[in-house]
Amino acid sequence: MAVQGDSLAGGPIDLVVRGAAVFTAVAGAPTLPSGGIAVSDGRIVAVGTDAELAGLAARAGRVIDADGAILMPGLINAHCHAACTQHRGLVENLSLEPWLQAVWEVEQHYVTPETTYLGALIGLSELLLSGVTTVMDMFWLCEPTAEAAVDLGIRISTGSWFFDGPGMCGIRPEDWIGRAEAFFERYDGHELVIPGTFPHASYTVGPDNLKAAFALAERHDGRFSTHAAETRAEQRIITERYGASVIRHMERTGLLSERTVLAHCVHLDDGEIELLAKSGTTVAHNPVSNLKLGSGVARIPDLVAAGVNVALGTDSCISGNDIDMWLSMRLAALLPKGVHEDPTLIRPDEVVAMATRNGAAALGLGDRLGTLEAGKIADFILVSTRAAHAVPIYDLATHLVYAAGKGDVTDVFVAGRQVVQDRRITTIDLAPRLDAMRELGAKIASRTPL
Repeated sequence: MAVQGDSLAGGPIDLVVRGAAVFTAVAGAPTLPSGGIAVSDGRIVAVGTDAELAGLAARAGRVIDADGAILMPGLINAHCHAACTQHRGLVENLSLEPWLQAVWEVEQHYVTPETTYLGALIGLSELLLSGVTTVMDMFWLCEPTAEAAVDLGIRISTGSWFFDGPGMCGIRPEDWIGRAEAFFERYDGHELVIPGTFPHASYTVGPDNLKAAFALAERHDGRFSTHAAETRAEQRIITERYGASVIRHMERTGLLSERTVLAHCVHLDDGEIELLAKSGTTVAHNPVSNLKLGSGVARIPDLVAAGVNVALGTDSCISGNDIDMWLSMRLAALLPKGVHEDPTLIRPDEVVAMATRNGAAALGLGDRLGTLEAGKIADFILVSTRAAHAVPIYDLATHLVYAAGKGDVTDVFVAGRQVVQDRRITTIDLAPRLDAMRELGAKIASRTPL
């Protein structure tokens, strides 16, 4: 049994989960057929078998019998736009560039602090109910999104958007830096909010503003994330405008680093992959969005082979209709096999790592999140194994990637606090928010002013 501190010597134990099939997501670690974890003050203090945890369970404030469920780290969504729930399914059957124009035409009439909070609350609820405990999120208004996350109890990395033209939320380009500074100051050291800077893309944000956003993230030791190399059209635009491909342009602008998370990276050449690997830049892979918008299939096996940290994301529910990390995992595993006609590419445990510890590394939190280990923050979930599609189970990673789904998640904990219990959110009453979103959706569909 792995133990933290003096917990076995009589320290307080808040919670013990036992009777679970334990998948720690630690590289190379064996699974435990029947075991669990002990939690104290929001952190894991022990991971072990039921027998090893018996003494801690005897003096724990609460004991949960997992009834054979899979106990695993909470999923980490490395790229999302949660507030886009207000436009779910509104713009269909378009490639990225015309799709964006259609989305932005609507957003400029309906993006307000109030609609952003409502959209984010529902989008983040969808994530939480599916076992996501941490999300990296970008949207026109980061402040209402962060407030929604705190109200729900989900961990979030977000921050000021940057955009050179008129924003869809009424914010002028010259105001982004001030808003970003204020966001860093407000959430400095916050338990749930990890501030960063989030310029939209290199084709909508010029080099000076990209550099300013990166410098601000660097000064505050925050994250820097943007869209990159999502489509062939984007590669053409950047090459014509700056004389270099997207990733080379970013490298010349000084944006590639261990604090950088680039969403998509579908269209890369070998040299660009090498630049990403050498710089320690993370790629947030979004297979659902890339397929639905016809953007292509990212070179994930090549990125992994080069040593690039690959995390997983859902993108928005406008480009994917739901925000389902389980579908992202399955496609991340299946697409390379089909494209390359090689079933040996990308093992299930590698995919689970993308959705857990690789996501934690992307956020600079690999020492605190992403695996079940003594000393780490107690972000974990229970995945039921009582459904017809869950018997038998010979390998936990294989089951999680190829058979399990968001409906199997029953319980979710963030820093030891139970935020989902028996498939219901414990922190808010979701029903009236759903009613409010239905009303907003009716207004958007009829283009009725707010």
